[in-house]
Amino acid sequence: MDSDFEKLKAREIAAKIHSRVISSVEVTKYFLDRIESLNPEINAFISFDHEFALNQAKRIDNRIGSNDITSPLMGVPVAIKDNIQVSGLPTTCASRILSGYKAVFDAGLVEKIKRAGLVIIGKTNLDEFAMGSSNEYSYYGPVKNPIDNTKVSGGSSGGSAAAVAGGMVPLAIGSDTGGSVRLPAAFCGVPAIRPSYGRISRYGLVAFASSLDQIGPFALDVTDLAMLLSIVSGYDYRDSTSINVPIPDYASILKSGLNGLRVGIPKEYFGEGIEQTVRLAVNDVIIHLKNDNVELVDISLPTTKYAVAVYYVIANAEASSNLARYDGVRYGYRSDSIESLFDLYCNSRSEGFGQEVKRRIMLGTYVLSAGYYDAYYRRAMKVRTLIRDDFNRAFEKCELILSPTSPSVAFDFGERLVDPLKMYLSDIYTVASPLAGIPAMSVPCGKDPSGLPIGLQLIGKRFDEESVLQGAYHIERMMDVV
Repeated sequence: MDSDFEKLKAREIAAKIHSRVISSVEVTKYFLDRIESLNPEINAFISFDHEFALNQAKRIDNRIGSNDITSPLMGVPVAIKDNIQVSGLPTTCASRILSGYKAVFDAGLVEKIKRAGLVIIGKTNLDEFAMGSSNEYSYYGPVKNPIDNTKVSGGSSGGSAAAVAGGMVPLAIGSDTGGSVRLPAAFCGVPAIRPSYGRISRYGLVAFASSLDQIGPFALDVTDLAMLLSIVSGYDYRDSTSINVPIPDYASILKSGLNGLRVGIPKEYFGEGIEQTVRLAVNDVIIHLKNDNVELVDISLPTTKYAVAVYYVIANAEASSNLARYDGVRYGYRSDSIESLFDLYCNSRSEGFGQEVKRRIMLGTYVLSAGYYDAYYRRAMKVRTLIRDDFNRAFEKCELILSPTSPSVAFDFGERLVDPLKMYLSDIYTVASPLAGIPAMSVPCGKDPSGLPIGLQLIGKRFDEESVLQGAYHIERMMDVV
């Protein structure tokens, strides 16, 4: 059997499976062995089930043998972030409070993945309830960066990014509330996209901040990413925020590149606080684009300076409401120290939630309280509208906006845990686009002198993932980062 599947793109593996050169079972066994070998060090997976995965692969091989090929990635393994329901598998959200819980239904996205014939190989690690930027806030331990295991993987979808970057699986699914797909993609050196709000069904995604949460895929290159995005996108009546718009064949339009697309450079994303190596790498891309005769436009997004504050008011308010359902009564962790119903609620939540989740619940409850609702939450919602208006004005001058994904490369474990504000500022370039509901992705654009990946962010108009992917494909080839 080929011993280098981790070096192949997902579409290359699929082509071998479809031509019967190899089987989905062989490929699945290979990646399960890699997970067994690498996960004790990287900790990208919370759970994986050999029997569950191999039974899927056997059924898929039977379908392929009958020429029932339902997607170009059929037979390829994919990992799912552990805040997305997969029937029969645990859903922990990396929290003690959901210990022992098994999903009893499939998320809408998981149904699409199964119909397309991909093999769900396991559930990936994350910051607890997707609240974090470094994947250090997991009850099951932090995720290490496969490029340098002394560095964080980024969060909250660090397990998904590390699994792909570390060759443990060719494809993965994460979720992004304020940067949780793009930041780990940048830190681990893989492309990933957060599509427009409403593009992918959130049915079966455990809610953190419902007006911001969106599911997004990871892959080894932009072409694989585009193919996976086409599979998982689409309307779902069970998600009231899902939008019924056409789903393009994203992979087929990639080679159009940046022809005719204007790229906006926002001055607010290149100010103080950005590491010099990141600034130089992104500026190098801008120089290459100029040399390729791409039209670059100077733009301004003046309310960007308020985006982090607005995001954390709104996200924490929604988290406070969403996480009220975890009480130790119906499922998950229940405290042993119970003498009253109040003890059941209070102790189960105090013992079941981690420090960062409790911090955000308290902040969210505070900004929603009677005396502060107008001062914080209502004001944040008004500024959110201004942020959306900023983007609308900018897109009158350009089709894409280019910026760094993060002001820094991956940092050391523990470096920002003592200062939550410093951790929150890791998201300074990624929180504005979710507030506006527009697509954004991270694509690798270089490395710092120590070899740590640097990510570049592209932001597009709502439901114009095509332009975002075309731009990323152009940059990927131009900078030779695959």
